Amino acid sequence: MDEPPPRFRFRDVLPKGLYWRTILIILVPAALLQLIITLVFLDDHWQATSKRMSQGVASDAALIIQLYERNPTPENFEALKALAYRPLRLEIEMQPGAPLEIPRCRAFGSVIDRYLTHALEQELDRNVWYDSTCPGTQVLMRVPTREGVLQLKAFRDRVQARSGPLFVAWIAGATLFLGVLSIIFIRNQVRPIEQLAAAMERFGRGDDTGNFRVRGAREVRGATHAFFNMRDRVRKLIDQRAQLLAGVSHDLRTPLTRLKLQLALMGEAPEVEDAKRDLAEMEQTLEEYLAFAKGLGEEAPTQVDLGAVARETTDEAQRSGADVSVEISGEVVTAGRSRALKRCLANLIDNAAAHGDKVRVAVTGQENAVLVAVDDDGPGIPEDLYEEAFRPFSRLDETRSRNQKGVGLGLAIARDVARSHGGDIALSKSPLGGLRATLRVPRPA
Repeated sequence: MDEPPPRFRFRDVLPKGLYWRTILIILVPAALLQLIITLVFLDDHWQATSKRMSQGVASDAALIIQLYERNPTPENFEALKALAYRPLRLEIEMQPGAPLEIPRCRAFGSVIDRYLTHALEQELDRNVWYDSTCPGTQVLMRVPTREGVLQLKAFRDRVQARSGPLFVAWIAGATLFLGVLSIIFIRNQVRPIEQLAAAMERFGRGDDTGNFRVRGAREVRGATHAFFNMRDRVRKLIDQRAQLLAGVSHDLRTPLTRLKLQLALMGEAPEVEDAKRDLAEMEQTLEEYLAFAKGLGEEAPTQVDLGAVARETTDEAQRSGADVSVEISGEVVTAGRSRALKRCLANLIDNAAAHGDKVRVAVTGQENAVLVAVDDDGPGIPEDLYEEAFRPFSRLDETRSRNQKGVGLGLAIARDVARSHGGDIALSKSPLGGLRATLRVPRPA
């Protein structure tokens, strides 16, 4: 069954950014108001005035024609010609045997041409040809008479009111001026918001944004100061966590080292070997926990080639006996922390190798991000447990029973790294039959 076509929604064509939306909010009502004022003026004043002016010209032309037809002599025509030029400002010319209609300069004339044409036809009771499309200061009227076609030229200021185009020009200029001022003003108001958003995004990726000039409206300034305060508090928490973990690491490693030394001096016995294995598992648990809790703030961001990182990580996995291959396509260089991203990919590859026989890594460069897909042919996990797999210390042994090492921090650490770079990790079913983990690292604008 064919799906119905998507329904058109007006909001889909509206701009999404605050800058252009604010401009629309200001300019659209102003432009509509100016348009309504212009239409009312043109209909009520300009066209009415032009209509009365056209009727006056038509009356003068009708008078000249009537006086001539009463005495159609050359002497009378010359006298009427002088009278028409001054004071009526009309130029007349008799064209015996000429056609009534001649070619126009343009196909369409002014909207008020019909007023003069209708007035002339009403005054003279005959067909009249009128043309205002030619350039210059005059319009052309041609009226049939018994002696031929009488051509009259009238100045445009006698036929059309100049106030209409001038008013429209002032309205258009005012609207344009308002638009330019609105764009400048709104741009100055939106720029601090964009600057704050960019600083928050960089801080979310772990970059040192530094302080910048606080500008904009009072609310924007307040949000910027709140961001500065939040950033300082987060940094203090990170420093406190690092100091705490350094102390925990020192306090725990020392007794673990003494225990390992004591077990080494006790000789070989089944109980000693069991104690060594327990101690090794405890040390591994401590290392994974510290790696998860320590965070990634100690490494400065640089330009990272994710293809090279993925190739180096797969080589190390191959040396450990895993069947891992990598494919790279497109531009895969982005900003990030090389060691952290390598740790992220190592966790994903190790997790895939621990549950499958084959692991395939695909690094793909896109316009705004770099994608790294890690596929395995293992048993996979149900879709409803995808988010559960990212929880710290989560062990889905019922589903992926081959996982016999680790304490369930691999995917949690990997997602922590991805999100610290502004990206994420998503799980899905792999084409190989197992699980696919897709790492997405955005490219900074």
